[in-house]
Amino acid sequence: MAALFGSRVRRLRTAAGLTQAQLGAKTHVVSTRITQVERASGARPTLELARALDAALGADGLLVDLWPHVYRESFPDWSRTFMAYSAQAAAIRQYTGHVVPGLLQTEEYARAVLSVGLSHRNEEHLEERLTARLERQKRLDPPDPPELLAILDETVLRKRIGGDDVMRRQLARLLEAAAQPHITVLVLPFDEGAHDVLGGSLTVLTLPDGSEVAYTEGADHGQLFEDPADVRRFAVAYDRLRAAALPPRRSLHMIRSAMEEDYRDPNLPSRSARRRLAQEQLQQSGGRRLRRGGRRNPRRGSGT
Repeated sequence: MAALFGSRVRRLRTAAGLTQAQLGAKTHVVSTRITQVERASGARPTLELARALDAALGADGLLVDLWPHVYRESFPDWSRTFMAYSAQAAAIRQYTGHVVPGLLQTEEYARAVLSVGLSHRNEEHLEERLTARLERQKRLDPPDPPELLAILDETVLRKRIGGDDVMRRQLARLLEAAAQPHITVLVLPFDEGAHDVLGGSLTVLTLPDGSEVAYTEGADHGQLFEDPADVRRFAVAYDRLRAAALPPRRSLHMIRSAMEEDYRDPNLPSRSARRRLAQEQLQQSGGRRLRRGGRRNPRRGSGT
């Protein structure tokens, strides 16, 4: 499909009398990027580039229509239908047991996650999957984003993926996302113990017509459930997780604590150190007030 897309771009460019450099200028990319697209080499085109090429070449939607099929080759069969449902969902309820949900990942965290696992083949494949993941995150942007409720196992906060700097920025991204009115982030603490979705992840999607589908996923497998009885079973499991999770304010406090304590900038004092310093300053301030009070002359009574 990538080769077909590239051949169509080349044919349309030639018919329009454009060089690769001229087409690159029209679509705001370098000419070598056009070469990669036409030869189906390097990272596959983003949806944004497909739209720009379609407009510049007057393809009347052909290249935009081809684009999903180009990316379909980059993902296992079991995830494609789920991604199609996600793209139109009105509400997304997710639980993840090991990593931050893809919709909320920073680019560097996503790269670290996608660089490992049985489905990773090579660097080109990594770039394709990374580009597609970042593209899907735009689904959360206004004007019409879905409602997103993400429950993270506490393991997600403690598992050091990509190093301290990557984790610190990723947790900051979670706090930033949770400030948006259509996004809620909760944490399921360690002490809640075993539960129905232990060892995997669960997503329940509410579609525009009110119907729901459920999707479970492991490291190298996934399964989509569309039968209403199955979906109800997973929806109940999700509701139990939500009831066991910390409320929003306490969840954000735990995320902030992990960011500042577990992955803090070595040039900055930890939260506990700042707290001790504040207490010492308060005690010193109180001591100075007492000493100043002790130097005052006592008020003389009327009988002195």
